Amino acid sequence: MKKNIAILGSTGSIGTQTLSVISEYPDLFQVQVLTAANNYVLLIEQARKYKPLAVVITNEKYYSVVNEALHAIGIQVYTGAEALVEVVKISSIDVVLTALVGFSGLEPTLAAIKEGKTIALANKETLVVAGALITRAAKENNVKILPVDSEHSAIFQCLVGEQSSAVEKIILTASGGPFLGKDRAFLSTASSKQALKHPNWQMGDKITIDSASLMNKGLEVIEARWLFNVDVRQIDVVIHPQSIIHSMVQFKDGSVKAQLGLPDMKLPIQYALFYPNRVENNHPRLDFDHFSQLTFEKPDREVFANLDLAYKALEVGGSMPCVLNAANEVVVAAFLKQEIGFLEMSDVIAEIMTKTNFIKEPGLSDFLEIDQVSRMYAEESVKRKRTISSTNFK
Repeated sequence: MKKNIAILGSTGSIGTQTLSVISEYPDLFQVQVLTAANNYVLLIEQARKYKPLAVVITNEKYYSVVNEALHAIGIQVYTGAEALVEVVKISSIDVVLTALVGFSGLEPTLAAIKEGKTIALANKETLVVAGALITRAAKENNVKILPVDSEHSAIFQCLVGEQSSAVEKIILTASGGPFLGKDRAFLSTASSKQALKHPNWQMGDKITIDSASLMNKGLEVIEARWLFNVDVRQIDVVIHPQSIIHSMVQFKDGSVKAQLGLPDMKLPIQYALFYPNRVENNHPRLDFDHFSQLTFEKPDREVFANLDLAYKALEVGGSMPCVLNAANEVVVAAFLKQEIGFLEMSDVIAEIMTKTNFIKEPGLSDFLEIDQVSRMYAEESVKRKRTISSTNFK
């Protein structure tokens, strides 16, 4: 039987690659829902090709053009962020692949879980912000959360057939990004153009900046805690520039399992869509003749302070990871617009983590408020830094 798929964030990097995987197996998948924030041109193109039941363009100013293009061919068109929460409730949907960017993935993912849909999770911020809430809802509704991030897919694959009690440590690998080995003096003048030149992966702007600052790895640490029910002390990060080993699991007997492959997101996407089965494909294979060395080193948590901030947020728990995530989304946007420097991103995040009121056991309404307040504080901090920088320049 075909699996009916909803793709939240279909025009982004993960979304487009998911559709590419689905295209390889047209007899096994049917697209039910596609969504985009602003890229209405690609959304229309995708909808015409895959014939979903519905699409959502969350930016309301593009609704009329999308509706005009698709309504006549029988595709329902919705708009606004609240529509994301509603479309995942369509009864025919089997799997919801969440590839939204940032906090926006939380509410629709939670809604899909409550409807009993299997979740293919590429939106790590959902578990970063509200890990306890999401995992509790998944357990209550007997819902599987299948990781799509390459690192968490690797861990998931390493754990197949293993007892969770046998896990001693999870080891997340990080490429180190474009600034591997750089010092604070270099980073103080690093530009967004430089930060967007990732050596191994083609990703969206936000996640690429997060990779350069190691915040992406910090968010993955928090996500791993909830996906695999481990303590923060059981999660390590190692720099592996070749991006061939996607992550590892160390067991209590001292053995280590690793999942290897070329840096290609189609593999973890395919694994999540077909789980628990593996299927044949024609993707390029790992050739060890081309990788004579695989190297590893410790991350510099003083130079790349974001990784340290993420560990601290996880250790504090409660609402703190939500604050971390909200502040980070604001500073990344500001850095991309050249409003603050690369190192100032960490400064703002650290400031907001000490400024925002802490809630030990937040609910969904708390997370929504904390996110808004943290963003407001972060935007104010960015504005102050921009004013100071402008004054100094003069």
